Amino acid sequence: MKNLLKPWQSSRPPPTPPPGDEATQRAQHRQDVFEDIERGHSGWFWATDAAGCLSYISPAACERFGLAAEDIIGEPFTSLFETDPENPGERSDRPLQFLLGAHSRLCDVTVRLVPDRCKPGTRPAWWALSGQPKFELTKPGSAKLEVGGAFHGYRGSARDITLEYERRIEDSRLAEFDSLTGLSNRHRISRRFDQMLAAFKGTMRPATLMMLDLDRFKQVNDTLGHPAGDELLRQVAQRLTRVVGTAGEIGRLGGDEFQILLADLEDRGKLGELADKIIGLISQPYQIDDNHVVIGVSIGMAIAPFDGTEREEIVRAADLALYAAKHGGRGQFRFYSSDLKDEKEERRLLEEALRDAVASVDGSDDSWDEPQLSLVYQPVVRTDDHAVVGFEALMRWEHPQRGTVPPTVFIPVAEDTGMILQLGAWALRQAARDAALWPHPLRIAVNVSAVQFAHPDFPGIVREVLDATGLEPERLELELTESVFMGDSETTDAAFKALKLLGVRLALDDFGTGYSSLSYLRAAPFDKLKVDRSFVESCTLSDQNSAKIIAAIIGLADALGMETTVEGVEAFDQRDVVCAKGARFIQGFLYSPPLEQAVLLQRMAAGELYIPPDGPKRHRPERRSVYRRIGVIHEDHRYEALLRNLSATGARIEGLVGVPVGTSLVLDLGAGQLAVVTVSRSEDATIGVEFETPLVSDGAGGLVTRYRASPYALAAAARTVSTSAPQFLEVEVRKRA
Repeated sequence: MKNLLKPWQSSRPPPTPPPGDEATQRAQHRQDVFEDIERGHSGWFWATDAAGCLSYISPAACERFGLAAEDIIGEPFTSLFETDPENPGERSDRPLQFLLGAHSRLCDVTVRLVPDRCKPGTRPAWWALSGQPKFELTKPGSAKLEVGGAFHGYRGSARDITLEYERRIEDSRLAEFDSLTGLSNRHRISRRFDQMLAAFKGTMRPATLMMLDLDRFKQVNDTLGHPAGDELLRQVAQRLTRVVGTAGEIGRLGGDEFQILLADLEDRGKLGELADKIIGLISQPYQIDDNHVVIGVSIGMAIAPFDGTEREEIVRAADLALYAAKHGGRGQFRFYSSDLKDEKEERRLLEEALRDAVASVDGSDDSWDEPQLSLVYQPVVRTDDHAVVGFEALMRWEHPQRGTVPPTVFIPVAEDTGMILQLGAWALRQAARDAALWPHPLRIAVNVSAVQFAHPDFPGIVREVLDATGLEPERLELELTESVFMGDSETTDAAFKALKLLGVRLALDDFGTGYSSLSYLRAAPFDKLKVDRSFVESCTLSDQNSAKIIAAIIGLADALGMETTVEGVEAFDQRDVVCAKGARFIQGFLYSPPLEQAVLLQRMAAGELYIPPDGPKRHRPERRSVYRRIGVIHEDHRYEALLRNLSATGARIEGLVGVPVGTSLVLDLGAGQLAVVTVSRSEDATIGVEFETPLVSDGAGGLVTRYRASPYALAAAARTVSTSAPQFLEVEVRKRA
């Protein structure tokens, strides 16, 4: 029987251990378990003294942290660890400090070692910290705490929850942020805007919403594919972050739509400057794989509480402003105003009208007596002897009911709807047909849309036009903008080669306004650069660099063996500046406005191929003619008057008699726009005024005040009763024929 026992069994019971040995074994067993847990790296133990300083930490923790125990024992526990479960990138030790200071029990408090104590290259780890405060006991062996007993510190443990914590943070991030760009998503940006408006409502603090929509993004997606589109959106997000910085919060709503929230900013001058910066940076080319991509952006802005007090109102207002910006020429910004409410319907009607206009010139509709579309030709003049060297074809649309519709309005509509292919082909044929009839072999320049250029049949269309009209290829000049480089680079290069084989000339239009990459000039066989009119408008101002930029562009073109045409010259002082900078060819109203074909043929037949400059000596900022009822406030009395013209610095007002020069007035321009002015001229019922603060651009050729009075202030002012007699005579002014 004895031999059948297993090796670890005995036929006799084990000897009774000496007194105290069982307790010693249990203590040793606890110590072994304690050490096994510490060596397992899944957790560690810690202790503090009554002062909150670290008195013990597991060797495994020191090894994990890359620190020596002697370097951290004795330091305050809260100087070593921090809690911040929502924003792990920012330090926050207050919750832990509060719990320890209150001698509260700790249960799975999320902490990490403070970043400046981490060993370089160590992966950050997060721990669930638990611990019990240690107090004096009533008597040895008792578990009952003595009321008011002395506090001896904490004893606790920690377990690694890094994977769980990072997964939770990632889930939270995915719920709040756009996975593609890292920007706030629609849910977060809406919630943040609601919070902002609620917080600001009581104090009437302003908040601005910018709505952004990328121009020509769909073409990039369709041409280069969705991965390229995704990369483009990531780069756009990076640029937006660079421009906006910490001044606002940026969100991506989906697709190519973005929003920007700006707190405490209502100055429409500063908002316009920020929008211009965004438009300029977003419009610079992108490198996507081996392709240069060029897009644009349109921006609509609405400001609370002036354009609404609830998020839905502000979003609707900003969306209407964005719609107006996109369909008013794109690549621009617009502020919301009450007259934008019918923009979408207006866009639909404009699109229908344009279809009729295109049909009236391409022969597909015989219902029109007269074509609505036509071409006019503006001369390009040599500065040395004022000789005409060529013309640029410019499109005009005269609608039977709408009147003249500017190209900046209908060309974007044509591009969005695809009508630009018909429209561009017609313009090319008509310009070549007209130029072939000229008795002198002058050049004809025709603008080509990027959509038109990207069409694979475009070189073939040019060849057919040359064959049909008999126009010499060297007389045809195609004006392109940088946006032609946004598509597939191989297709673009092939188009350039095909066009140069035909013998036509190529010009890069609006040079200097976009990215103006020298790689374009190196890769594309351009014969001419055209200096944009925006530089000419400010070239006479001493605080602008426009004159230097003009000189640099002309010098660059000369070095590359290209011609340069400076466009938009309207006054002699502008001509003097650009000629001094080396301009040899000029285009602008100082020489001639665009002319109809019949006028050109008549002048050419008479040998009039020289146009001497004729115009104002000095260029002055444009003053817009208007016809608008406004309020004029003097002291506590309000008058009704008529605004007849308007510039950024002054205006002409009719309808008040007896207003002395030097009188200070307040103009109520509507929609909360109050402008302080001083009367500079007074004659009969007409006064001229100068603004104390210049007006700023609304992004679409209009002018607005920087600030607006809140609707609450206007309502309070409307309740104010006038107590004084009017000092000026108010007269009725009718619109002149």
